[in-house]
Amino acid sequence: MTTDRLRDAGLRVEEALDRIAELDPSLCAFIEVWPEAAQTGPPDRELPLAGLPFAVKGPVGIHSYAARRLIAAGAVPVGATSVPGPGTYWQTWGLGTHGRTLNPWRADRTPGGSSAGSAVAVATGMVPLATGSDGAGSVRIPAAWCGVFGLKTTNGLLPSPDRTRLASAGVLTPSAADARPYLGCVLDGYAPVRVEYPVRARWSPDLGFARTDPEVESVAQAAAERLVSAGVVRLDGRPLALLDPAEAWQSVRRGNPSAGAAVRAENDRRLDALFADVELLLTPSTPNRPHGHDGPGKLYSTALTWAFNLSGHPAASIPAGFTSDGCPVGLQLVTPRGSDVSLLEMAVAAEPHAVIVRP
Repeated sequence: MTTDRLRDAGLRVEEALDRIAELDPSLCAFIEVWPEAAQTGPPDRELPLAGLPFAVKGPVGIHSYAARRLIAAGAVPVGATSVPGPGTYWQTWGLGTHGRTLNPWRADRTPGGSSAGSAVAVATGMVPLATGSDGAGSVRIPAAWCGVFGLKTTNGLLPSPDRTRLASAGVLTPSAADARPYLGCVLDGYAPVRVEYPVRARWSPDLGFARTDPEVESVAQAAAERLVSAGVVRLDGRPLALLDPAEAWQSVRRGNPSAGAAVRAENDRRLDALFADVELLLTPSTPNRPHGHDGPGKLYSTALTWAFNLSGHPAASIPAGFTSDGCPVGLQLVTPRGSDVSLLEMAVAAEPHAVIVRP
């Protein structure tokens, strides 16, 4: 969606607040709602996002670099979305004002985390855009499980308060095209790029180590094959095998990065070799479907995402279809470091062919 379409066809602030009031008591996507946003007066129509309502992730999201840039472009923050509550695993839940955050497709399942409320707010049309942050998959996982678009930017491209440098800014929108104005506002020197199709791509169901749910793999692979048929990608049939980054990621988070340095360096070498041959890597966004609110057990929903927080590559999740029990599946797209605009354009081209009619 272009900036003009976002401004002219998107929800007005009053409409967004009304929809939040209607839906949030049951979905619990927000921890704070700011009705005073409706009293900001008529928007400055000269600004690119004049009057566009958006949500921020968590109680401190309003202070993020991305939120400040969106506000400067004329967008209006209407509330802060749910993140995990005290004593819960950040990977799993959101806790809103009215209770635990529900997956809009399956109320008995989690929407993913930690940008849980942001994904639900976008998926249900409460807002057309919500900020997120992604330190291990916290934008891509809820995007996949809520059936929306989610982008993690190249690590270090935008300012982040995360001292480990694992987390980077991200955004959730109904579709990939809807994220163009976000990048246009937050990136200095943003300029559109032309991508030549078909893009040289590699498919990996497991990155060489993950135990991917067979049905999730099947749905994501079918989406990748539709991209081939549509002329969006040309698949390189060679496999990709990375080392399992779990211990390396956890070592960095614990403040002991040297413990996982060898694994991290080897995966960087393998990814550098991959992107010397292809422009795009495709994987399922998660190895598993959304789990129940009692937690993931021993599953690592981050298994296919956190390698790219360690390596710094930009990555996105686009809707790919549904499992037989009605759970959304995401297709992850990864491109070379710094190629965020190209990644977004590839996602825009891919999304209409990857997604299938929703049940």
